[in-house]
Amino acid sequence: MANPPPLHSGGPSSVAPSAPAPPEKDESMATAEQLLLDLCIPELREETLKLLSQNREKFQQDIAPLLWHSFGTMSALLLEIVSIYGSVARATLTQAQSNHVCNALALLQCVASHPDTKMPFINAQIPLYLYPFLSTAYKAKEYEFLRLTSLGVIGALVKVDDHEVIAYLLSSQIIPLCLLTMDMGSEISKTVATFIVQKIMLDDTGLMYVCTTRECFLAVSNVLAQMLDALVEQPSPRLLKHIIRCYLRLTDNPSARDALRTCLPTVLTDGTFNDLLETQKDQTTRLWLHQMLHNIAMASSGRGGSHGPHADLNRIMGR
Repeated sequence: MANPPPLHSGGPSSVAPSAPAPPEKDESMATAEQLLLDLCIPELREETLKLLSQNREKFQQDIAPLLWHSFGTMSALLLEIVSIYGSVARATLTQAQSNHVCNALALLQCVASHPDTKMPFINAQIPLYLYPFLSTAYKAKEYEFLRLTSLGVIGALVKVDDHEVIAYLLSSQIIPLCLLTMDMGSEISKTVATFIVQKIMLDDTGLMYVCTTRECFLAVSNVLAQMLDALVEQPSPRLLKHIIRCYLRLTDNPSARDALRTCLPTVLTDGTFNDLLETQKDQTTRLWLHQMLHNIAMASSGRGGSHGPHADLNRIMGR
């Protein structure tokens, strides 16, 4: 990434003094600019990260371009992230270290979500710096905070549909990392990871990635099934919604739709979650569930597509 020009303070406001909003914004941005300058001073960095993270909403959308273009800021954030790799690997991570790096990750989420900085963020391969936090299986809260905040950055990238973003994430092997979290993370981490997988599969390239090989399809479907089993004992309407949407999207692929005829969890067909959906008055998820079961039934009756009712099943299940 080429070194951007030094940061300069803005000039006097051209808005009439009677309009209060622009001067307030100028004041907040002047504060943000000063904090970014402080971020490059090692002795001030920890407190500055905390202040920037706590006030990022106050700075609105303008904070992302400032973070990206101000000299040395992204390097400072990445230095903080890589500084704890050793502690993560040795299982010696402290809560203070975790909180400190989560503040840096929260700022990266601002950059990842902004339309002007999202693609430069990806082109610079910044998401790869987060993957060590997603590849650990430790369940202690300091690791879970890192995992969840890292997923928040990836979630910001996929929130708005963008084929280039999906293609990049697939090439960087984000699916296996999400599946790991879906298997062993907390409820909220599982929810964000499942949302990311859902958004990836909603892109045609993502759906093809999941459904092309037997191994990948089974990896995804098995983790979805395991989460459903856990939801019977510990219900989570948000997580259930994303799981059902993933299954519905799988039925758009003839191979996956045919395979689901034999491996769809019975809890989706026997009314196990009817009371939960009724209590939540979640008509959208109920419609998704109905449509998914309808699609599979059409495949069973031989009207699910141009493929024969057993050919795709045999191929995807390796028979």
